[in-house]
Amino acid sequence: MIDPHAPARPGAPPSWRGPARLPVGPGTGRFLVLAGVFVCAACGLVYELELVALSAYVTGDPVTQTSVVLSVMVFAMGIGSLVAKRLRRRAAAGFAVIEAVLALVGGCSAMALHAVFAWTGDWGGPWAAGPRTLMVAFSLAIGLLIGAEIPLLMELIQRIRRQDAGGAVADLFAADYVGGLAGGLAFPFLLLPLMGQLTGALLTGAVNAVAGGALVLGLFGRDLTRRARLVLLAANLTVLGVLAAAAVLVDDFERAARTAVYGADVRVAVRTDVQEVVLTGGARGHPLGLYLDGRLRVSACDGHRYHEALVHPAMNGPHARVLVLGGGDGLAAREVLRFAGVRRVRVVEPDAGLLRLAATDPALSALNGHAYDDPRVRVTAADAFRWLRGAPHAAYDVVIADLPGPGRAAGAPLYSQEFYGLARRALAPGGRLVVHAGPAASPRRRALWTVDSTLRAAGLRTTPYLDARDRGLVLAAPGARPPLGLAGGPGVPRPHTLTPPLLAAGRAEAAAGRIPDLPPSTLAHPRYRG
Repeated sequence: MIDPHAPARPGAPPSWRGPARLPVGPGTGRFLVLAGVFVCAACGLVYELELVALSAYVTGDPVTQTSVVLSVMVFAMGIGSLVAKRLRRRAAAGFAVIEAVLALVGGCSAMALHAVFAWTGDWGGPWAAGPRTLMVAFSLAIGLLIGAEIPLLMELIQRIRRQDAGGAVADLFAADYVGGLAGGLAFPFLLLPLMGQLTGALLTGAVNAVAGGALVLGLFGRDLTRRARLVLLAANLTVLGVLAAAAVLVDDFERAARTAVYGADVRVAVRTDVQEVVLTGGARGHPLGLYLDGRLRVSACDGHRYHEALVHPAMNGPHARVLVLGGGDGLAAREVLRFAGVRRVRVVEPDAGLLRLAATDPALSALNGHAYDDPRVRVTAADAFRWLRGAPHAAYDVVIADLPGPGRAAGAPLYSQEFYGLARRALAPGGRLVVHAGPAASPRRRALWTVDSTLRAAGLRTTPYLDARDRGLVLAAPGARPPLGLAGGPGVPRPHTLTPPLLAAGRAEAAAGRIPDLPPSTLAHPRYRG
């Protein structure tokens, strides 16, 4: 990955022309170089994490995008190390140029990727892959520049004081890895919550430019010509000017990008600890829309159809105690509360910010029927999987898994055999579990039937069905007989008739094209991709 230079042939001249003319002592000079390595390594890892986080957000597949970013970047670092061998005789100037370019590319990467997603995401055709292509391009460019750093820094530290190659490499790698730790911790705990992805990347670029420029101009400036010093100073000031201008305009940029994605009717946009939540409409006669991480989750136009299809069949039978997993928007709870005999409802949603918004936003709380004001409803901000591990046994007559769907890698644990085993344990005798299983149409229908086979592997009998928009759902229950309660018979409670009616179970299997004998999905082997 990184080329620690091989020892020179006996009698071969060294690549440097002599000891560096430093304004400080050799010990202080070595410390400053290692401090520069630390800062640059921290910045490099922040760029990497920014790309991973933003690409996962715009594509919805964190596992694939993380793998692509890391593998491309590591490959490019190796290539960058080889290319940097040609710059060793001008190590100081080469390092300064590389850091200036890296600061500009890395600092602007998040903004550029977000812009492509916002303004070309709905173009279709070859532009559909625009964000992924740009992500790979940035990973390649940043990896090349990061890979070129270590060989040049090796030359600089050897010019301060000659030492064996093994000792110099150990010092550089120690500073590099510790800097990586600092950057890795700063990104989620400092930059992301305090500044967000765009401003955090721009600030990181500015720090990178200052560190690289100060190290070369302040420590090795006597080895450069006056013209080279002026060029490097002008280049770094230009980079800092560009990053500063982008930071000043970042709020306007975000508003413009949000309008491009969601339209001009954005009313609420917040970044919670879990996701970005955007509300559009809900005023002046415009229908309400709820977007989570850029994807429409609720539409006031026809959202009731999905929640009726999700909740009503499962409520056919004992339903005094109901558990809703996910469903932080409150719409599943609204449907549950329409049934007489409901005594208590527990909503377990990981996003506390979404819960607050569903309870306080006038339009969203009106849409969910002010469900969170009902004394029978209790909410818990927690991960559903972890909460189920401590849930009381046989405590609920109905469990409703109102989750985003199995297609996203981050949600795969919530569609695993282990998760359904925990949900089954929480069911009282005669209880029912209903699961949103993703689209039923080809070519993505495999997820629906994998959910079905996973539920059966957890000891549940299943009845798959479709809602009005051909989204797959699965009703499940313990015992030897499949659960009943689908359209066309007494299973649909009155007076809450489903509109339009659900397909009967047999027709659902025919319409969705059952794929038989699929293996279940587990925590160790998720099977919802492809």
